[in-house]
Amino acid sequence: MNTLIDRREALRKTAMLMGAAVSASTVAAFLQSCKTKPDLNYKPLFFNEDQALLVSQASEIILPKTDTPGANDVGVPHFIDSMVKDCYTEADQKKFLDGLNEFDQGSIKVFGNRFIEGSPEEQLDYLKKVHDEAVNTHKSDPTVPRPFILKLKELTMLGYFVSEPGATQVLQYVAVPGAYKGCIPLKEAGNGKTWATS
Repeated sequence: MNTLIDRREALRKTAMLMGAAVSASTVAAFLQSCKTKPDLNYKPLFFNEDQALLVSQASEIILPKTDTPGANDVGVPHFIDSMVKDCYTEADQKKFLDGLNEFDQGSIKVFGNRFIEGSPEEQLDYLKKVHDEAVNTHKSDPTVPRPFILKLKELTMLGYFVSEPGATQVLQYVAVPGAYKGCIPLKEAGNGKTWATS
């Protein structure tokens, strides 16, 4: 019997024993917790589903939702998938996938799970550790190839700031700017945000 059905039936029987009905929201939350993987909000073009989930979770950690949309809200994972598929050479695609696999294997060594199976705290700690090591390595020897996590961060930032919410809600944006003003201090430019248009 399907695990989801087993749990639904167990929940129904528990509710009957307690002599009370269980609210729909409680049932939904309970059934949601049965999922083994988080949802993917787009259909991958290049990545397989696990790779797409890893990119999705990592990009959301890099740019989480706050008072402005997060990376997943503006479609960054789909953007990265499209960029790697359409704009990377075959050799660069292979390097990206190798980096993705190495990143995932590293998480198994660090916290015993694949990245997409880790808790939010484990994912954050691991991503920060890998990022900080990559930054230090790249600073000490800029001639070494750019580490995977920095490529992923770069694509995440690019995808975010070329999206409409990234350009209009995070950066200053004027659809039809007025006169060109060359080099002015940022504090004179308005509210302290960098401009999306010039």
